[in-house]
Amino acid sequence: MQKLHVTNLLRSATFFQHAGVSIVFVFMPIIAKGVTDSILEIGLIVASFSFAQILSEIYFGRHSDKKGTRLKFIRIGFIGCAAAFGLHYFADDITLLFLARIGAGIASGIMIPAMIAYAYELNVERKKAATIISFHALGWLAGIAAAGFANDLKLIFLISAASFVIGLMFTIKLPNISQEKELEPGTTKKIIVKNKFLFLSLLLRHIGAAAVWTILPLMLIEKLGAELYQISIIYVANTLTAFILMNLMASRINFSNITKFKIGIGCTVFVFVGLSVITDWWMAMPFMALVGATWAFLFIGGNFHLMENNPRSTSTGIFSSTLSISMVIGPVIAGIIAFTFDYVVVMYFAIAIIVCAFVVSLKVKI
Repeated sequence: MQKLHVTNLLRSATFFQHAGVSIVFVFMPIIAKGVTDSILEIGLIVASFSFAQILSEIYFGRHSDKKGTRLKFIRIGFIGCAAAFGLHYFADDITLLFLARIGAGIASGIMIPAMIAYAYELNVERKKAATIISFHALGWLAGIAAAGFANDLKLIFLISAASFVIGLMFTIKLPNISQEKELEPGTTKKIIVKNKFLFLSLLLRHIGAAAVWTILPLMLIEKLGAELYQISIIYVANTLTAFILMNLMASRINFSNITKFKIGIGCTVFVFVGLSVITDWWMAMPFMALVGATWAFLFIGGNFHLMENNPRSTSTGIFSSTLSISMVIGPVIAGIIAFTFDYVVVMYFAIAIIVCAFVVSLKVKI
């Protein structure tokens, strides 16, 4: 009974953590357009958050393994995010928005690797951690829905900050689980070399995805006449599917973790093929549901494979920072392509690079 109580506390903290991030993230291209008309500068603003996350996740993920503790990093991350996301409210020019995004990236990077490792270590039967991690997706669903319901690009910053404060409250009664300290020098480099094909395929896949997520809200509004709440509906299809599948992975989907990862990488191609030919906003929904499925497979498969075979917080930190690197590169590429050509050409770029990602993923060994 006590174990269930602790698990539910962590689920709740995870839920509010990702609700706080997602309520701002999805609409950031639209928010950025409020301070600049340049599609290239919009891409840079979107990328700045992930740029800040890169070193933060690698540094604090490794530091968590060295200290043998997770909870301190989780709590500091919640406090930092509440402050940084709240400061977005006052960011009414491009410089302040850049600074707010960088601060938010650093703060979120402090807790992401520690939370994933904590969830994994909390469960004796490791695959059950997928039910906790699934609340990433449920939090994104709630954040996106809240943003659409609020329909106010200023109000969402306050809701975001409040989400982190509530998430922090749920961590107060979490037990401080101590792990053996990982002090071996050169650990980060060894993990990267050992899992180079996994990280490379993840990087390529997510560069394509990040490029599309940068221009998709703008395309839906400018080309297909979507409203903010309709964009929320589209993204809910993504997160709901991811939530359901992540829970099924704890009980019914029993492929190896590497097989899950490869399925997630390869099937992403069909998402962007579909999005490149839609002619109305609602047509995006089935493809966003599919991307939710691919994300569930690659996120659970990739992270669990790494944690089974490497120091946990360090390896998940590298996984998360790889996503962050792609979120720097992808938006910049999207800005350049969309500025030079058209939104749909970004989709074609995503299709090509994700095919390459799948080919690389075939080299990952079980």
